[in-house]
Amino acid sequence: ILGPNGSTLKALELLTECYILVQGNTVSAMGPYKGLKELRRIIEDCMSNIHPIYHIKELMIKRELAKDPELAGESWDRFLPHFKKRNLSKRRVPLKVTDKSKKIRTPFPPPQEKSKVDLQIESGEYFLNKSAKERAVQEDRLERQKEKKIEKLAKREKEFEAPEEDGEKKEKKRKRRAEGEEEEEKPKEKKKKKAKAAEGEEEEEKPKKKKKSKVEGEGESEKPKEKKKKRKSVAADEE
Repeated sequence: ILGPNGSTLKALELLTECYILVQGNTVSAMGPYKGLKELRRIIEDCMSNIHPIYHIKELMIKRELAKDPELAGESWDRFLPHFKKRNLSKRRVPLKVTDKSKKIRTPFPPPQEKSKVDLQIESGEYFLNKSAKERAVQEDRLERQKEKKIEKLAKREKEFEAPEEDGEKKEKKRKRRAEGEEEEEKPKEKKKKKAKAAEGEEEEEKPKKKKKSKVEGEGESEKPKEKKKKRKSVAADEE
């Protein structure tokens, strides 16, 4: 409520037109009823971990809106800020949740972990002399040094590796373009073949039509001859 150098307290006093006194965990105030009502709400929210700066912003906006007589009969909800509520009282969820239902419960305690001495007895180091122990430790150290040296050399070699040149990328692009052009040419060739086949069929149909027309012409020429023969036969009968 106090703020840095009492700035928050001073702002609340100016906006609510009340005198505020903070003594330990107690806040006392004097002023008009409307201001005291707003101040009570601000202090209660502050006790429930909501900063009074949000209420100060709201009061400042309300004061500016009260000056406009056109907005006297309208609701001011669209002008007021709406802050998201953050519930800090939620229990923190652990990253790794172990399913305890799968574990088999037994009345016996878990087996005791082996000490360094037990491990040395198992490996046989416990029975070695001082010089032998020192030699074994030195050998382990040398092996670790060799492994680290190999890792460092591998890292250095990676730094000296040449990156991919632009020429290789251009060649790849050219190959892709050539493949794309070939794929485009294939459907064109198919279309040409289909067109040629259609033209060949049309040419084959034309001579067939001509033959039909000739046959029809011969049939028509035969008809008047038959008529003449009939006339001659009729004339002979009359005679």
